[in-house]
Amino acid sequence: MAQYARGSAVAVIRLRNPPVNALSRAVLQALEDGLKKADADPSVKAVMICGENGKFSAGADIRGFSAPKRLGGALGPVVSLIESSEKPVVAAIEGVALGGGLEVALGCHYRIAHVKARMGLPEVTLGLLPGAEGTQRLPRLIGVPAALDMITTGKHIPATEALKLGLVDEIVEENTIEAAIRLANKVIGQPLGPRRLSLKPVPKVPNMEAFLDEALAKVKRQARGCLAPELCFQAVRAATQSPFADGVRRERELFQVLLSSGQAQALQYAFFAERAVRRWATPGGASWSSAAPQPVRRAAVIGLGTMGRGIVTSLVKANIPLVALEQDLENLNKGRKAVMFLLEREAMKMEGGAQVLDFHNPARLQFTVDFDLLRDVDLVIEAVFENMALKKEIFHKLSKICKPGALLCTNTSALNIDEIASATNRPQQVIGTHFFSPAHVMRLLEIIYGRHTSPTAIATAMQLATALKKVGVVVGNCFGFVGNRMMFPYVQQAVFLLEEGSRPDAVDQALEDFGFKIGPFRMSDLAGLDVGWRSRKDQGLTGPSLPAGTPARQRRGQRYSPLPDLLCEHGRFGQKTGKGWYLYEKAGGRTATPDPWLLNFLSQYRDTHGIQTRFIDQEEILERCLFSLINEGFAILAEGIASGPEHLDVIYINGYGWPKHRGGPMFYASTVGLPRVLAKLQKYSEAHPDVPGLQPSAFLKKLAAVGNPPLKEWMSYLSQQSSKL
Repeated sequence: MAQYARGSAVAVIRLRNPPVNALSRAVLQALEDGLKKADADPSVKAVMICGENGKFSAGADIRGFSAPKRLGGALGPVVSLIESSEKPVVAAIEGVALGGGLEVALGCHYRIAHVKARMGLPEVTLGLLPGAEGTQRLPRLIGVPAALDMITTGKHIPATEALKLGLVDEIVEENTIEAAIRLANKVIGQPLGPRRLSLKPVPKVPNMEAFLDEALAKVKRQARGCLAPELCFQAVRAATQSPFADGVRRERELFQVLLSSGQAQALQYAFFAERAVRRWATPGGASWSSAAPQPVRRAAVIGLGTMGRGIVTSLVKANIPLVALEQDLENLNKGRKAVMFLLEREAMKMEGGAQVLDFHNPARLQFTVDFDLLRDVDLVIEAVFENMALKKEIFHKLSKICKPGALLCTNTSALNIDEIASATNRPQQVIGTHFFSPAHVMRLLEIIYGRHTSPTAIATAMQLATALKKVGVVVGNCFGFVGNRMMFPYVQQAVFLLEEGSRPDAVDQALEDFGFKIGPFRMSDLAGLDVGWRSRKDQGLTGPSLPAGTPARQRRGQRYSPLPDLLCEHGRFGQKTGKGWYLYEKAGGRTATPDPWLLNFLSQYRDTHGIQTRFIDQEEILERCLFSLINEGFAILAEGIASGPEHLDVIYINGYGWPKHRGGPMFYASTVGLPRVLAKLQKYSEAHPDVPGLQPSAFLKKLAAVGNPPLKEWMSYLSQQSSKL
């Protein structure tokens, strides 16, 4: 609700709807009533709008978007009503003014903000645009370049930046509400015409058309097929070309287009899925509601390679004091230098810089080769390279040195958590924390429980994810866990497509056009082909341990492609060596160009193995790569490795560059329709009977057979039938 109170000549309207004063219908109605009351009361000379409990308003309640009669329609007239008031209206912004909350503030004649407040129009991140005249008022207030930047990215800006842009009239460090009332008293009787944004012209930009063309090209580049940023741009452009009322009509039309697009549903699904994964549960009955985390006052990281450095940086940024350990002084000094470089770079991006991070202070970050310094840490993250014997040796040592309650985490991308835990005397304290590279940037943290991992350990790892500003997703223990296990068939299909006649750039292009930031071959070059090669050697799939006489394209009765192994044997490890699936300008180069050597090599390879080259269209590339990945997802759900399709989608959006506007692989499967996914898999499986990844999962078959139920009901079919699957 909105509360109305009169204080001397200034009426105070307070937005009340905890926790963030979302603009529900009831709040909007009360706001409208309050404005009309103030207008009709001759003793009221000015109005001040603020929010309850130190927050202005975080905007419309997102759950209202799916309702047929949308809130944007109700909010626009209220904003106009504020602006047309004959008495000055001042907004007192504390905490946040986001989305509709900021649009309410834009309707006010004056805006005053607390120095710690943040403002933004984040609708674009939900596949929408500011639908209460925000795309028309903001450019009139702060100019087109700044307004476009805020509206098309959805970013939040601090009050200090808002003041520089002219979005607020002043910022205060003390009581914002008192300051707003003082300002309201001061402006009583002053003309309001110049303060009404709908009457202001849009500030001119030299060569406006050229500027807009360039801005549109940039928006399209960054949007990668996502519709909302482009339509946000169109709405702002309308402000530069039309009178206010026409611009508002255009904003409404574009809003409706977005509201009915599948992308808005996908982005809102992703928003709620990310919240749903916080409520974790395991098949054994442990869950978020009953398990309490242990405090982590001090942590340790073992191994300062690429992953370890990123993890150390994340912990320092989260203000967790830590010890960083390496096996010898040479590696320690190399690691320390790299960590310091990363931290300097991160500090430069922050307000307050290096003082905030305080990483030169040994009480906060200590480098050592001495395991004894780990005696009093609450949590250790081991981040050495993927070698089971090495990890077990370290965990055996840790269980002797660390205090009994310390949590022992392993950053592994595929290895068995139970086997690692077997080297300790406390398997209940062992958990997998799979960080994604670069670890201080990527949001995903896969949290893997083993057979003995305690609920407290899971809760503590989830708490750590939150402290590191990451999205923690709890999953079960199997080779590759969830993310990499689903990635194996995807990459395998990509390589098989090359064998059959495609090219790396054609496969990458198809997947990048679908919305991935980077296709499988560019990704492989970036990660380094030698990483997978080492893993395949460990598994006995290639290299000296492969039995003599094994057919080149068969392993254990299944189709296998030796192409990645052959590239590694030619010393082509990707970007680091300047050549992999592509050619780079130099070792460590970033610009990938198709390599004539590789095309010639593929042609010879096909001749050697008697493979007939055929043309492969974009549709087959997408279906074989994506549907095999989705198929593995169904197998994971059926095995209880993840507790719902949302978990898989959150992992793919935050760790594997799946396009967010397509809602994650399982959501995408539900929009394509499970019968279609099934039919395509059956078709490809018949053409390639020696590829198990294409054989439809029993769970997918079951769901298609019961009539393609909505995604939120999938798991209920599993529990009924788990014995038969």
